Amino acid sequence: MPRLVLLSEGLTGRTYELKSDKTTVGRVSDNAFEIPEASVSSHHCEILLRGNDIVVKDLGSTNGTFINGEKIEEGVDKPGQILRVGMIEMRLETGDAVPAPATPSAAAAAASKKILEQTRVIPQGVKLDELEGARPLNFDSKSGFERKSNRGTRIFILGAIVIGVALLVLLVVILVKSGGTE
Repeated sequence: MPRLVLLSEGLTGRTYELKSDKTTVGRVSDNAFEIPEASVSSHHCEILLRGNDIVVKDLGSTNGTFINGEKIEEGVDKPGQILRVGMIEMRLETGDAVPAPATPSAAAAAASKKILEQTRVIPQGVKLDELEGARPLNFDSKSGFERKSNRGTRIFILGAIVIGVALLVLLVVILVKSGGTE
């Protein structure tokens, strides 16, 4: 029976057997195969069993559906190929015995398939010390991260004080003149 084996970190080894003719794959729980990961759309794709073919149909997903790195709207997934939904990778396995290679080129293909099956998926991303030409950060030089001057704030406060004092003096003068004329 065909099954999908998840390869992405955190989900490695999790499998789903394709038992029905139509399997929906997505992030929400009403899918037959739920993958709770942000890059997977709520209803990402359908997997259809059509005779000996396993057809994958994208359902208008945000991050796309890929078979062996090629974006598809609909495509046939063959045993050993990598199906990617969003950032989650999985391999289709049928459980069938692999026939003995008949030619040297078939032997090479079988060897490369064996290597592919042993391939480990590494999460994307780069550490700062892995960057070429990485250098320690220096916040003492003019880098745009130095402390800003408070000169503008000081001028604003001084101006507000001068205007406040002037208004207070004006108010006192008005009160003194109005108090003396009665």
